[in-house]
Amino acid sequence: MRHRIETLCAHCMRWARLAVAAMCTAGLLGCAAQDAYRSGTELMRQGDTAAGLAKLEEAARLEPGSAEYRIGLIQARERLVQSWLARADAATAQGQRELAQRALMEVLALRPGHERAKDGLRTLDNQRRWDLWAKEADASLARKDVEAARAKLQALLNESPRHAEALRLQQRLEEQSRAPPPEFALAAAYRKPISIEFKEAPLRTVFEVISRTSGLNFLFDKDVKTDQKSSIYLRNSTIEAAVNLTLLTHQLEQRVLDANTLLIYPNTQAKQREYQPLTVRSFYLANAEAKSVAAHIKTLVKTRDVVVDDKLNLVIVRDSPEAIRLAEKVVALLDVSEPEVMLDVEILEVKRTRLLGLGVQWPDQLSLAPLPAASGGSLTLNDLRNLDASRMGAAIGPVTINARKTDSDANILANPRIRVRNREKAKILIGERVPNITATSTSTGFVSESVSYVDVGLKLDVEPTIYLDNEVAIKVSLEVSNIITQLQTKSGSLAYQIGTRTATTVLRLKDGENQVLAGLINDEDRRSANKVPGLGEVPIVGRLFGTQTDDGSKTEIVLSITPRILRNVQRPEAALLEFASGTETSLRSRVLESALVSPAETATRVALPGSARPDANTSGTNVQLRWQGPTRLRPGDTFALQLTLDADRPILSMPLELEFDPGVLQVVAVSEGDLLRRNGGQTQFTSRIAPTGSVSIQGVRSSGGAITGSGVFATIQLRALPSSAAETALRVTSASPMGPGAMPASVVIPPAHVIDLRP
Repeated sequence: MRHRIETLCAHCMRWARLAVAAMCTAGLLGCAAQDAYRSGTELMRQGDTAAGLAKLEEAARLEPGSAEYRIGLIQARERLVQSWLARADAATAQGQRELAQRALMEVLALRPGHERAKDGLRTLDNQRRWDLWAKEADASLARKDVEAARAKLQALLNESPRHAEALRLQQRLEEQSRAPPPEFALAAAYRKPISIEFKEAPLRTVFEVISRTSGLNFLFDKDVKTDQKSSIYLRNSTIEAAVNLTLLTHQLEQRVLDANTLLIYPNTQAKQREYQPLTVRSFYLANAEAKSVAAHIKTLVKTRDVVVDDKLNLVIVRDSPEAIRLAEKVVALLDVSEPEVMLDVEILEVKRTRLLGLGVQWPDQLSLAPLPAASGGSLTLNDLRNLDASRMGAAIGPVTINARKTDSDANILANPRIRVRNREKAKILIGERVPNITATSTSTGFVSESVSYVDVGLKLDVEPTIYLDNEVAIKVSLEVSNIITQLQTKSGSLAYQIGTRTATTVLRLKDGENQVLAGLINDEDRRSANKVPGLGEVPIVGRLFGTQTDDGSKTEIVLSITPRILRNVQRPEAALLEFASGTETSLRSRVLESALVSPAETATRVALPGSARPDANTSGTNVQLRWQGPTRLRPGDTFALQLTLDADRPILSMPLELEFDPGVLQVVAVSEGDLLRRNGGQTQFTSRIAPTGSVSIQGVRSSGGAITGSGVFATIQLRALPSSAAETALRVTSASPMGPGAMPASVVIPPAHVIDLRP
């Protein structure tokens, strides 16, 4: 028996030692895991993500049952994944695809099979293929192989409809392949002078004379009465005036068929629908609402075919070219950015309290009462007969000396800054919503309670109206309220007594002008005294025979408001403020507004966008480009050329293309000039230098409104390469300035800038 007990004790001791060892090991592992977790968290906070993640993984491995360590590891991995994805997006936006690819590979190393990372890698591969296709299309376009360029661009845009380079090349392709409208070819014939005199001559005869003089062909609709009489007297006029006046006086209309032929038909609705060409124009609106713009177009242009897409904020118009041009001007007037103003508001509540309590408060009453009977029973009438001073009890109040003075000042300040659109309301509430409980009982005895909330605190409502002269009218409504007391009704419902001070006014201030509204004053002055009659009225000494309390409280609300206009309405140019719109029955202004009369404007309109017309008279154009820079260099010299721009009408953007000989010149850099940044405007300026010898420049003024005047648009840094060429040149191949409302402006392309290269 003793042997068995000793054996059992030995087994128990062995198991105890194993348990202690296991507990010690677990404790050591727990301490190591905790240290690793703390180190990993600190390293992650310091930015050493790789080492921090390794420590967190070690902590989770040492103590796999800890939910805290697992959650910390998962969160750290997710933060690291999001960081790498953000780096990949930024690198992709900057065109650094190798850096973006490395970042995405890091994501896949942390999270194998991450869908967004795999999609990013596929997108990078696609972008490389698309860029190769764009280069091939650009090379085909440089070789004048239009069909090959068109096929390559079509394949690229099918896969990537918003590829910027493909869209630019497609625009160049369309500009090069676009033929001028047939009416432009009539410019030379229309400008020919003519003097004719007819009295009661057949209409056919008048057009025969005009045809022989101008070389134009006239076809007549079957309903045109060519034998009707016509009287016309014109001296030192033009062919265009003769044709238009003849058509106007006989209610006829024309359609240009080709460069030498016009069709004459009656100006009736049926014939208009049959012969008048129609154009479809899309207006993507940036600021105005599509429905409002469509209503204006229907009212002013009388266009019936107007489609509105609220989702895209798009208006599509189908009408004659004259109506489309009129609609473009209407859209340019309406699609302007909303004015905005920043209201810098400061609200100050000044509360001042003064309390003074000074004096001696003497007892104001003496109470006398018979003492109880000696037997402990109640007093009897016989006891009252024998009542004397020894049987009377007296009670008198204490004597209190008051000497207290309290001064308190409180300032409650709110300084919100509110950005508000024109004629929109903005509200601010700084306070709390107090519940107000109401009980309702029915005839059956059922009681229900409802809770309504009352806003208590500082409430400010503002509504600005911004004017063109940089003044702002502001409707201001200020309310300051506070809870005075809480009331409880007989039914147990809670109600509150609320004190309110309100001010409502309308201000008109200049931009940056400050206005202070004050005078919401609540002034209370209370005095109370407790004195001994007679003695308390004695001056100075009376303070010893009474106490007096002076309580003064004054509260004032001060509102300071300063408007700062962030964006105002840009006054339209004169050409949009007033323009011809034809007659009631026809939008065409036949004689005075024709663009074919002026030779200068004819040269501008006949030229394809981007084509150089150095011989054109530039007095009728809106934008003119000029070169500034050296004309004589030596091989190896580095120099700068400036492209200056003279704009007679407001300009918001300017895309243009340059060409140079890459074997003779090297474009080092392209920088933005000061023109688009004038008056503090924000701009987006991009450039792309192609190794084939072209430069694409895009300048957009994104804020501050359109600009006019002269200035430097871009500066091109170049280096003359060693070559055998005696001279070289830079030329602008295309330019498309745009004004407000995406209105194109006519432009004169400067002659090529020739550089003489001599050793």
